[in-house]
Amino acid sequence: MKLDAARTQALIRGGLPAAAGVIVERVEPGLACVRIAYSERMLRPGGVISGPTLFAAADTAMYALVLSHLGPELMAVTANFNMNFLNKAAPGDVHAEARLLKLGRRLVVMDVRLFTSADPGRVVAHVTGSYARPAG
Repeated sequence: MKLDAARTQALIRGGLPAAAGVIVERVEPGLACVRIAYSERMLRPGGVISGPTLFAAADTAMYALVLSHLGPELMAVTANFNMNFLNKAAPGDVHAEARLLKLGRRLVVMDVRLFTSADPGRVVAHVTGSYARPAG
């Protein structure tokens, strides 16, 4: 581990203004947990959290995992992202828990489980993805 949750959050917010509402709640070996506070802007027709919101939470959790383990490699980028929507995401804070599967020299492979504060025991989406590390 190179960075704690506060430093990881500062790097994310500093490099990506759209991530102003992202809270990095916890980082530990092999794990990063982020939360995006609920807003009605997250809803899609039908009163559920939208796919783009869930995507953003998952991608940000993966980025937090990469940064916390590697340090300020700000040019690490999403290389692959696959999302399976499992259940309707009831309105509430969106939580994303990213787990490290492989930390390679060029590629970091992870999976993410997403849920909302409305039903924390119910996984609403599962993501597998990877980040490419910058050459150097």
